[in-house]
Amino acid sequence: MSWHAQLDIAYRLEQQRSVARHSHDGPLRVLQSLYPEGDAICHNVLVHPPGGLVGGDTLNMTITASGTAHGLITTPGATRFYRSLGEPAIQRTRITLQDQARLEWLPLEAIAYNACLAENHLTVSLGPEAEFMGWDLTAFGLPSANLPFDAGQFLQHIEVPGVWLERGLMHAHDHCLMNGPLGLAGQRCMASLFFVSGRKMSRDRREAGLEMARQVIDSHPLGQMAGVTCPNEQVMVLRVLAPLVEPAADLLRLVWQVWRQHLWQLTASVPRIWST
Repeated sequence: MSWHAQLDIAYRLEQQRSVARHSHDGPLRVLQSLYPEGDAICHNVLVHPPGGLVGGDTLNMTITASGTAHGLITTPGATRFYRSLGEPAIQRTRITLQDQARLEWLPLEAIAYNACLAENHLTVSLGPEAEFMGWDLTAFGLPSANLPFDAGQFLQHIEVPGVWLERGLMHAHDHCLMNGPLGLAGQRCMASLFFVSGRKMSRDRREAGLEMARQVIDSHPLGQMAGVTCPNEQVMVLRVLAPLVEPAADLLRLVWQVWRQHLWQLTASVPRIWST
C-alpha cells in the first residue's frame, strides 16, 4: 500500500514572534517550534515516521511565509528513496514567500537507493522583498556499505518560476553522465546551496557573497570539485561533487554560515538536531 502525505506550514508574525501554523494529512508532520535565536526566527524539524519512500508514495509540502516572519526548516535524517517495482516515489515542496519574509530550507540529504524511481521537486516563489536560502544534497547509493546505484533513475527539479530552473534526470545506466568528466565524474554525491532574492541584488552584494564563498571553497578539501556563480542577478548558487555526503554537507554548512552573516547579518545558529 502506498503512503500519501500532505503537510502545510504557514509562518507569520504574531506579537513580534515568528510563528508556524501547520496541519498534516498522513505520515508527515512538524515537531514543536523552537527559538534558539530568539522570537524573530522559528526553527522547525520535519518528521516522516515511515523513514523512506517506495514506488507509489508521495510527499507534498506547502510552505508559506508573510510579513517579516523568518522560518528555518530541517530534518532529523535523510530522505530515502527505496527500490521501486514500477511506480515513482515523489516528493514535492512548494514554498511561497511574501512581503519581507525569509525562509531557510536545510533538509538533510536525499538518498537514491539502487533500483529506485524517484522524483524530488522544489519550487520557490518570492515577492519582491522576500529572500530564501536553501540547499539540496543527493546521494546515489551507499558507497560505504558497498551498495552502489547500479539501476534506477532520479529526477531532480529546482525552480524559481520566471527566474531560475535546474532540472536533471540521472539514469544509473548512463555511464557518461555518472562517471564522465562532464557529468558526476565518478562522484556519488551532488549538492547545491542557493540564495534567492525576490528582486535584483546589487552588484556589490553579489560580488561580496561570491568572494566569501570562494574563500571557503579554496581552503576546503573539496575545493577542486566546487564552484559558485550567479546565473542571474537574483540567484547565487554553489555546486559541489563529492564521493560521500559528509564532506559536501560540511562545505555547504560553512558557506551557509558566511552567507547568513553577510546577507542577513545573522550569526549561524546550527540546529541541535544535526549533532544528535
